[in-house]
Amino acid sequence: VTLHLNPISSVHIHQKPLVFLLNSPLPLVWKLKTERLAPGIRRVFFVSLGSVVQFEKGNFSLSAETEEKFFPEKNEHLLQLAQKEYGAVTSFTELKISRNIYIKVGE
Repeated sequence: VTLHLNPISSVHIHQKPLVFLLNSPLPLVWKLKTERLAPGIRRVFFVSLGSVVQFEKGNFSLSAETEEKFFPEKNEHLLQLAQKEYGAVTSFTELKISRNIYIKVGE
């Protein structure tokens, strides 16, 4: 699955930390494609067990962290976990089948 991350239109370059919980019932390769995200900013990708994140060429991966994590099966419990661990959830998306996921990040 390719995860496309771009800032919202009102933000020229996104310069804030991000945390992603990427959950799948089967192990996946998450391919990351980014545009206009400032280098050197901490970005964390928690993936379900057996999954990995592949970064594009460039220095984005130098400030990104990837960690495998056990996630609850039900989305309600995953959302509760995210709220408890990180305080705020700005986006929650559930997809049954997808090759590409487009996420706008920003204020």
